[in-house]
Amino acid sequence: MKSIKNAAMPLVKVLGRTSKEAPYALFWTGSRYEMDVKAANLSVVIKASYAFHEQWIVVLCDGAPMIRMPLNNGDNVIPILRNRNPETLHHIRIVKDTPVMPGDGEPYIELTDILSDGMLLPVKERSKKVVFVGDSITSGEGGSGAQGEADWVPAVFSAVDNYAYMTADMLDADYQAISQSGWGVVCGYDNDVRHNMPKAWHKVCALAYGDGPVRPVRGAEEEYDFRLFEPEAVVINLATNDGNGVGMPPFTDPETGVAFAMTKDEDGQLSKESTAVFAEKAVAFLSDIRCTYPKAKIIWCYGMLGYYMKPAILTALRLYADCTGDEMPTYVDLPEATGETLGSRWHPGKLCHKRAAEVLAGVLKKL
Repeated sequence: MKSIKNAAMPLVKVLGRTSKEAPYALFWTGSRYEMDVKAANLSVVIKASYAFHEQWIVVLCDGAPMIRMPLNNGDNVIPILRNRNPETLHHIRIVKDTPVMPGDGEPYIELTDILSDGMLLPVKERSKKVVFVGDSITSGEGGSGAQGEADWVPAVFSAVDNYAYMTADMLDADYQAISQSGWGVVCGYDNDVRHNMPKAWHKVCALAYGDGPVRPVRGAEEEYDFRLFEPEAVVINLATNDGNGVGMPPFTDPETGVAFAMTKDEDGQLSKESTAVFAEKAVAFLSDIRCTYPKAKIIWCYGMLGYYMKPAILTALRLYADCTGDEMPTYVDLPEATGETLGSRWHPGKLCHKRAAEVLAGVLKKL
């Protein structure tokens, strides 16, 4: 086999928020390289970068998972096709399974070479595009591993046994996802106000340089060009961690010295004060999304780990419509993970993700 990088790289389809120049670095869960190839043999060289939490990938051939593995730091030569019929066309997906681990060095992967005795052909463009914004659920935490598995390690994440991936496949759509475990609209699960997804919206991947100052990480620090991927729908699956902040100790912002916590009323429901804070932040985020994607349908789905924040979400959606004159975003209840539908780390498993995808795909088809 020989390197066909120069001839093949322009034919590799790259999906996800990536660096602007080749080799295109992947940061977010579900980001991927796709290629159509006719070859008897094909390997890829993927460079991985991290400090502690290894980056995982999954490789699919013609839609079927074929390889799932962690990557070593540096270059990894991965055989994908061996002794195949060179006249058969195969569709290959190389999907980043692992989310960004903030503060873990420079967390990314990139395709640096293709070794083959065959040739690549253009990958078809799908007619639909969807953007997903979420937390650990969209990152696929719990999608791998046994029920009862409790360790927080990259191996328990899955970008394929994942409602975002499944929904896009059901729609025959291309998709992007930006998501992070423990993050919310206002704050993270521990009330950390630095950990909110709206803050990450305009950057390629602000999470890649952690909570510290902005620093170069393969283009992650750059402003994202929203013209590169214009979706018909933006799906938000956030609020679970804002609700988890209730009952957690207040977080003191090291920059401002201000303490913050989500709070509840005597009846256990989210307090009026916290509902107002959540609604304000959510309306601002929805407005930001509308500015960047003026034609997209906006859907807020919720419920795979309970419905505690549903009243606050609905309050925010109504307030957004009233304040902006825009149509009210569609709200969708997703099935809650219980019993056999639970995965590892008390998160939704594959069956819950599949049921959620069926619900969401049905709504998106109607829209």
